[in-house]
Amino acid sequence: MSFSSIISRGIKLIIVLLIAVLLIFVGFKFIHRGHHHEEHKVAFNAWGGSPAINEYIAWAGARLKDKHHITLEHVKLNETADAITRILAEKASGKTAGGSVDLIWVNGENFAKMKREGLLRADAWAFELPNFEYTNADKLPGIITDFGTPTDGLESPWGRAQLVFGYDSAHLPEPPRSAAALAAWIKANPGRFSYPKPPDFTGTSFLKQILLETTPNRAQFMQPADSVDSETALAPLWAWLDEVHPHLWRGGRAFPANYTALVQLLGDGEIAIAMAFNPTEFSNGIAQGILPDSVRSYIHDAGTLANVHFVAIPFNANAPHAAMKVANFLLSPKAQLRKADSDIWGDPTVLDMDALPDKIRKKFSELPRGVATLAESDLGKTIAEPHPSWVGVIESAWTRRYGVQ
Repeated sequence: MSFSSIISRGIKLIIVLLIAVLLIFVGFKFIHRGHHHEEHKVAFNAWGGSPAINEYIAWAGARLKDKHHITLEHVKLNETADAITRILAEKASGKTAGGSVDLIWVNGENFAKMKREGLLRADAWAFELPNFEYTNADKLPGIITDFGTPTDGLESPWGRAQLVFGYDSAHLPEPPRSAAALAAWIKANPGRFSYPKPPDFTGTSFLKQILLETTPNRAQFMQPADSVDSETALAPLWAWLDEVHPHLWRGGRAFPANYTALVQLLGDGEIAIAMAFNPTEFSNGIAQGILPDSVRSYIHDAGTLANVHFVAIPFNANAPHAAMKVANFLLSPKAQLRKADSDIWGDPTVLDMDALPDKIRKKFSELPRGVATLAESDLGKTIAEPHPSWVGVIESAWTRRYGVQ
């Protein structure tokens, strides 16, 4: 055997040994990494004031433990702002990793603040979640625009709330399904309609609903109010209200204090249409004996105001990849189905029924619900919330125009 052949074989042997060592090393790292991830704990900071929600989160934790070996620690909050304050303090102290919050339940101004302050994981991780494919931003724009603030994939949708109207079908066979039709109905049926007095949340939501239906430029309300000529922008709302106010309950000289008082008026037969920001409200009223069993609910043909609540990952989360797995599970058809069950939580899903497999869609349609609760498919059309800065502008202007009494 020549010297060159020996050298050639030696080099080949060395290469084979190096490859083997490399494969063993990579394999060890993979196994070690998998084991390391199995031991992750996710600190989920979420409001803890509802036993039903707490039990749902505990159920999710048990499933995550079984499937992903993730320990979900529910850090119960009184106010979401408390967790945001902690994250801010960590950022100020230079703590860019190993933070105390891995996942946080958030939306609206709290999300906007976290985004402004750079407190969120910077990549568009939420858009990359496997279960995000079951959503549809065209039908539910609130999943990518959180009270007028683009999410940019910095938070993952979890659930939603939506404005619904309730009516007594014994006296009103077919309710008006648009702002224009409602105005015509109110004038034809004086004294049979009212809405909660702003700044009550539901009352202000009704004003936003009418505004967004009547404006020729809905996009302007996605911008901060101080960037728009608000007097011109709000003119369609005041025109609509000026037209109907003389025909409202008590001549528009008094208003129910909140949606609870409004629903009671419906139950007492004083009005024929009410509203709530909870799709189960009217069925609950029937079950409690507040409303007659002839009450049903509906939304407008163009959709109704809806907002979405989310989960987000802070910039310095200790277990960001495990937190993504939690967010993806919370968005899964299985978890969303359980959350939508009124016997469990009753929080409407953010998933698009048309995007789901037939088997799952059928399960959603078979969920137990009261006689006055709309099916998920009937809640499909929504209108995104305007920028939060419009709330104060609308409420103060309404008070100047109509708030006596």
